[in-house]
Amino acid sequence: MTPVLETERLFLRPLELADAEQVQQLFPHWEIVRLLASIVPWPYPPDGARTYYEQVALPAIARGDEWHWTLRLKTDPDHLIGAIMVAKGSNSRGFWLGLPWQGQGLMSEASEAATDFWFNTLGFDRMRIPKAAANLASRRISEKQGMHVVETKESDYVSGRLPTEVWEITRSEWNARRQNMVF
Repeated sequence: MTPVLETERLFLRPLELADAEQVQQLFPHWEIVRLLASIVPWPYPPDGARTYYEQVALPAIARGDEWHWTLRLKTDPDHLIGAIMVAKGSNSRGFWLGLPWQGQGLMSEASEAATDFWFNTLGFDRMRIPKAAANLASRRISEKQGMHVVETKESDYVSGRLPTEVWEITRSEWNARRQNMVF
């Protein structure tokens, strides 16, 4: 089961099929999808969110391979503003945030909660996250979290084939960093 997580400004609620309608309105913008993996269809189909939830996300959750949350401001919990997930495999975390909420540190908050869940609830030893080298906002989150680049390669994204950096952090590095943080 995916629990509700909470940060200073956000509720991270487990993904539900009913969320697809709101996602369908917020997600399909070039500025959001251009640096996501090429598995994301573009142009985004009118039923893209529902199809993804039904055929990919919810089955992976049921298998115990992925944990997905929608992001909601505590001041407006009925409306989602983005999503974050952690997953077994070579891409341990992924996220997106609606355009009106970018640049406010909200994804950094959500990433802290999801990453801590990955290490200290699920008990995984390592988190690896491949991302387009051009994704500077995502890079800043990884840097703030104490991650480091362990590999460079090329990968396919919605916008084409691009240089990719694989970022990593271990549970011991994560917990050492958390112990030194002032909250």
